Amino acid sequence: MIYESKNIRLGILKLCYRLGTNAAHLGGCLSLADIMHVLYSEFLSFNTDNLMDEYRDRVIMSKGHGSIAMYSAMCEVGLIDNLDCIGDLTGKDNIYYKQEVRFPKKGIEFSSGSLGQGLAYAVGVAWALKRKGNNKSKVYVFVGDGECEEGSVWEAASIASHLKLDNIVVIADKNDLQIDGWTREINSQESMCDRWSSFGFEVIEINGHDYSDIRHALNVDIKQKPITVVAHTVKGKGISFIENNAEWHQNVVTDELYEKALFELGEVY
Repeated sequence: MIYESKNIRLGILKLCYRLGTNAAHLGGCLSLADIMHVLYSEFLSFNTDNLMDEYRDRVIMSKGHGSIAMYSAMCEVGLIDNLDCIGDLTGKDNIYYKQEVRFPKKGIEFSSGSLGQGLAYAVGVAWALKRKGNNKSKVYVFVGDGECEEGSVWEAASIASHLKLDNIVVIADKNDLQIDGWTREINSQESMCDRWSSFGFEVIEINGHDYSDIRHALNVDIKQKPITVVAHTVKGKGISFIENNAEWHQNVVTDELYEKALFELGEVY
């Protein structure tokens, strides 16, 4: 599992290191690596010659601090030529930022930032696709468990269910940590599956680092109901000193830590 997603994890690490003294969201990107690998390499429908093809699938990173994981996955499948194309993730002339900024021609569907907005945006996109008769495209929305403390998430969930938007798949990254610490100590998310179910979603609970679980969840096809995949993950998965460490929600990757992390991923500084 870790080996198969090694390139995505290395990409995440290298991009976060590139930020220098700008703190990087390394922990919450690493928790997404296995899901991103399976989604982009096996399930997403896209046209590499036209990333604005009407019948493409859409990926919306409502959990904006996971954007670098998305870029790394895009590199893996050729939607981005190489990491050098991404630049330093800052500055007004960039395409790829620390938190994504909408640029559909490059496969970036949403501008993230303040949490809790992505699902509402996805509802608009999914409803528009239905109204246009596009029954092929899916809209994948990544949310964090800390983000699910936002009331706007549940307002959007309510309308998604009401509209029977079976072209929406919410992927909830339940790594049990947010910037301030453990979610169970701040605003418990232990009833997350029941919450999504009560809003009318089909809920699939998985190990977010198990490829079989991930494939099963992404293969599910339910009519007239949106889906939520509640993925139990480890924040910082794959690098021991980052795993389950809230300090790495956002932190600086120093030269010393970069070398140590590369070694754990089987690379040499």
